[in-house]
Amino acid sequence: MQQTTATASGAVEEWSDTDHRMMARALELATKGAGQVSPGPLVGCVITTSVGEVIGEGFYIYEAVKHAETLALKQAGGRARGATAYVSLEPHAHFGKTPPCTDALIASGIKRLVAPIEDPNPKVSGRGFDHLRSAGLDVNSGLLAREAKQVNEKYFHFVKTGRPFVHLKLATSLDGKIATRTGDSRWITGKESRVRAHKLRHEYDVILIGAGTALADNPLLTDRSGKSRRRLLTRVVLDESLQTDPESQLVQTANEAPVLIFTGESLETRKAEVLQSRGVDIVRSSFKGRNLLAVMEELGKRSFQSVLVEGGATVAGNLIDAGLVNKVTFFLAPMIIGGRDAPSAIGGQGAERLIDALDLVDVEVVQRGRDFEITGYPSRTKDEG
Repeated sequence: MQQTTATASGAVEEWSDTDHRMMARALELATKGAGQVSPGPLVGCVITTSVGEVIGEGFYIYEAVKHAETLALKQAGGRARGATAYVSLEPHAHFGKTPPCTDALIASGIKRLVAPIEDPNPKVSGRGFDHLRSAGLDVNSGLLAREAKQVNEKYFHFVKTGRPFVHLKLATSLDGKIATRTGDSRWITGKESRVRAHKLRHEYDVILIGAGTALADNPLLTDRSGKSRRRLLTRVVLDESLQTDPESQLVQTANEAPVLIFTGESLETRKAEVLQSRGVDIVRSSFKGRNLLAVMEELGKRSFQSVLVEGGATVAGNLIDAGLVNKVTFFLAPMIIGGRDAPSAIGGQGAERLIDALDLVDVEVVQRGRDFEITGYPSRTKDEG
């Protein structure tokens, strides 16, 4: 059975069932590198014979040096001659940490390459495809392009803007509360949602909260997924007045997992010295809790590709007001907390009219035990790039 897909150039490619299955497998392999590639992309590769037999597979891990294509080619060996390579992202044609992947593909005798999208990195974009075509390979692109871009949504955003991809995650009751009026918030959601939340943490470079959440919850904010990471999850606190307690769990574990505090320029020097002596990295800024763009730019300069925001309401609202949220996940528990004074999930200025409210698109709903995980993307994002 043949299916057709319109490519970016407007041409129509015919894709077989094998093409669809193998590209889906390449994307699945790519995701196995989650937490282990930043600031690079997730890449998976499948090599098949002319009759669709899989003879090589690989996925990229930053510290392993070898790229997905190289690993798959090694498995395929001499059988790669005349074969098809399915790669989840355009192969690179420049010298970086490794020689060009395109050289390895050409030398192997691969006849055809299928990749969904170009790499947005200016060093790569289009050049990998051009190099392969000039060497006589049949290069096809456009298959599962939307899915491929979603797999690498953090990388694409980081390359285009120089800032990390921001994912806002919140756990709330049905009536949008994140705690009772007395501040009790553990646990609104069930075990299944909390397990899923730790899997999300594994995918991100940074976890970010505000000073209020740090004081109220005294969180640890570590990745307890049990999966391998390229670098430790960095805990970031937005704390303009430097209220962070030197005896908090964050500070006490700063030498085990990085802690970065953004604070005001006119901070208490003695307290800053105490925190720094315990391993906390302090960034003095005039952001005054509102210039979150400057915060994201600083994180981008530190090669952080992605940020998971876990609280609280003020930080969440300010990020939404600034148009800096790229993805939203709510874990919704089937309970009603009530109370005029119970804190709601989102603070900030908010929308004046419903037409100005933040609409989510590509919404996905998954049940987690008694809870529901609702994820979507803002229909508009400031300076998306």
